[in-house]
Amino acid sequence: MKNNISPKYQMQLVSEIEEKLWNTFSTSKYKNVAFYIKKWQKVECDQYNNEVWYSFEIVKKEDKNIDLLSTLHGIDGETLLKIAIDLGLETPDLIPSISVFRNELKTNFETARQTFEKAFKLIEDEPDMAIGLVNSALESIIKEISKDERIKTKLNSNKTLYKLASNLLKEFQLFPNSDLPEEIKTIGSSLLSINQSIEKIRSEKTNMHGKMHNDYLINDAIYTYFVVNSVTTIGLFLNSFYKNKFPKEIIEEQTETDNLPF
Repeated sequence: MKNNISPKYQMQLVSEIEEKLWNTFSTSKYKNVAFYIKKWQKVECDQYNNEVWYSFEIVKKEDKNIDLLSTLHGIDGETLLKIAIDLGLETPDLIPSISVFRNELKTNFETARQTFEKAFKLIEDEPDMAIGLVNSALESIIKEISKDERIKTKLNSNKTLYKLASNLLKEFQLFPNSDLPEEIKTIGSSLLSINQSIEKIRSEKTNMHGKMHNDYLINDAIYTYFVVNSVTTIGLFLNSFYKNKFPKEIIEEQTETDNLPF
């Protein structure tokens, strides 16, 4: 990812990280910010311990306090992205729907929210594990929607993502038997295929189920971002479609009366 993050986007990350850090610590701001940044600094020595190499320089001002802005500008793009994710900042250039998706999860899907947040923090360091977690988050969303009594398909908590998605898409009549145009049904069928592919990647290309020595393993974060973006798009669509077709029933409060004429 180091060479895939544009300078313009890095400038944006620096600005957001700087503001977030100064607002994160309520006491000893300079010291705590410096301690936090130092935890991201990697130090290496040559085999004789004569030459020390730092992944970036912690710049200090004349008063010896950290010059946070200058320090952040000296950090590579990949590390900046990891810091932004660790601080819970949005990364719209990499996951465009993340802020909307997070808001929806926070409001309606607490279990999926917790799982997704864990996945989000692992994208760079453990890309295969992040895929496994977003697969689980999408499963949780579908299971939560399927609990609605108005949905006829009976919920089976043991079903995997592909089966869960198949049942829900049929319930939504997006395929195969509906009066919709063929093009829409084709998109519905493709949506199911995407869910199947996400499940297969989780099962066959990550460490979630264990791997043999020669098995392919997802270890490049760019593919994980691709999968995470797919999950956010699918999750947002399914939830929007559900809310549109199965709106929450508004229960009107009954006003009690004592039947008195005055």
